[in-house]
Amino acid sequence: MPIPRTVERAVVRLGAVALTGVLLAACGSGSGGGSSDSAGGDVTLTVDLFGSFGYQESGLYAEYERLHPGTKIKQTDTEDEQDYWKSLQTRLAGGGGLADVQGVEVGRIASVTQQQAAKFVDLNQYGAGALKEEFAPAKWSAATTKDGKVLGLGTDVGPEAMCYRSDLLQAAGLPTDRTELAARWATWDGYLELGRQYKAKAPAGSAWLDSVGSLNGIMVGQEKERYYDASGALIYENSPAVKAAWEASVKAAGEGLSAKLDQWSPPWNQAFSSGSFATLPCPAWMLGYIKGQAGDAGKGKWDVAKLPGGAGNWGGSYLAVPAAAAHKKEAYELIKWLTAPEQQTKVFRGQGNFPSATKSIGEIADAKDPYFSDAPIGKIFGEAAEQAPVQVLGLHDKDIADQINNALSEVERKGTAPETAWSNAKKAVKNALG
Repeated sequence: MPIPRTVERAVVRLGAVALTGVLLAACGSGSGGGSSDSAGGDVTLTVDLFGSFGYQESGLYAEYERLHPGTKIKQTDTEDEQDYWKSLQTRLAGGGGLADVQGVEVGRIASVTQQQAAKFVDLNQYGAGALKEEFAPAKWSAATTKDGKVLGLGTDVGPEAMCYRSDLLQAAGLPTDRTELAARWATWDGYLELGRQYKAKAPAGSAWLDSVGSLNGIMVGQEKERYYDASGALIYENSPAVKAAWEASVKAAGEGLSAKLDQWSPPWNQAFSSGSFATLPCPAWMLGYIKGQAGDAGKGKWDVAKLPGGAGNWGGSYLAVPAAAAHKKEAYELIKWLTAPEQQTKVFRGQGNFPSATKSIGEIADAKDPYFSDAPIGKIFGEAAEQAPVQVLGLHDKDIADQINNALSEVERKGTAPETAWSNAKKAVKNALG
């Protein structure tokens, strides 16, 4: 999930860590649990998020309320980040209807720091500077303006792996062992070949993957330069990374390997339990989403293996406080606590969201997830985070990615010729960039 950005182009690590060897480092200071300093009386803090941050599911709101008598937390949530961002922009423009805490996807953080800094609180005024050493350097710097304002605290990052339904692979006569699968699909060509084998013997109504949009998104997440280069120049039309991902996605669509499901749509949500697809390229934060959609019946059917084609990153987020928030200081105290290493560890163990706090990263290296057949998710996602490339983030990364995915949906669901769909994508990008 991602962004707007300008000539000032940030080169940011989207993996969990930016420093070699920091993966197992424990350099965080304890930032949990100070009092919220309300000006007297009870306070209700509103939190507006997208996707699945895992705080409610992990019991963190209830814990914070116990630690801070008189404080209540009310969360609203939008599944689709694109819808969420549009709504947030409308409310920021009008100055009303904003929550005390707003989530910001990593692909949007440059828009906040470069174009909307005045609309968010500089967290330094509440002492956020003291937290800098708790986070991976790139995670911290991405939310910091050129003049030093800190506009958000990092939640998770999105190292990538492959989630799959072992029961469906077994039914199609394919291996289910995560190590064997990782070897068989070491490349994306190998992954698509296994998809052809699956299609030949798949259970009725089941495809190899959910959508070619997810394939495209995960592949571009493995590359350093995608939509912009390090100088800030727009390069997506001739980007080798974009081209390779587009061609693989178009091939998968043409061969009927996809379930043709738009991500975040109701049919896509239902497919997690119905078995409509066997594999899903998944960043760490997707694990909690899968659990929520597949439910208890999915436990032990899902597993996680190393991603084809090398390490990459997709997504990750921040918590920010709008300048128009009703309870700024109390909101800061809440996000300080939610993003502290101790809480990031709890969210990972409960939901799978991979931490951006360096101390927490070291604490979850040996984690396994019973829901995903005891997959060693700490090791799989930890190695992916450590090996993920340092990506160049551009001002309009998210807008470009969304339009390319819309074009792939045309190919996949409407049978539009790839050349026509690509032309449509370029026109849509031009309109989106103004």
